[in-house]
Amino acid sequence: MSFKIIVIGTSLGGLSALKKILINLPTDFLTPIAIVQHRHKDSGKTLQELLQEYTLLPIREVEDKEKILPGQIYLAPPDYHLLIEPDYFALSTDEPVSYARPSIDVLFESAADIYAEQVIGVILTGANEDGKQGLKKVKARGGITIVQEPTTAESSIMPKAAISAVAVDWIVSLSELAPLLVNLCHSIRK
Repeated sequence: MSFKIIVIGTSLGGLSALKKILINLPTDFLTPIAIVQHRHKDSGKTLQELLQEYTLLPIREVEDKEKILPGQIYLAPPDYHLLIEPDYFALSTDEPVSYARPSIDVLFESAADIYAEQVIGVILTGANEDGKQGLKKVKARGGITIVQEPTTAESSIMPKAAISAVAVDWIVSLSELAPLLVNLCHSIRK
């Protein structure tokens, strides 16, 4: 069995955390990655441009009904919830969840609903509790759950909330995260 998608949620401190992960992913990394980074609704494409400097894998902001393709990194656009449908993304302007739109919970719960045990959910640094419900659902549906070691997070609130809510599979530092994802996704493919 292979993984259909990796979902990553982060907030405060997320940019530097994401850079450290992306720079260590190989160019043949095929599992698509969808990222919710809490940011201001007027932030434009800067996040995409900043992160693209750290990886050769293509990074794009999701457009509604966009097909999920291998080897791509997808960003939730500012002020839209990002949802997973079978083989494509959907965008929503529903009410904020945990004061956030995009909400990590919304992405993770929709991924778990569609792909069940074929999802890897990752919670990184952040200053609120968004993501813990979504990670709980990923775990309940048989997916893999990974949380950044709180002592290594710029803001430990989000990782601590996830760890308190879910019996997570791995708690790792940022330097261990990319190798773990590669190992999980590549070892199953062989």
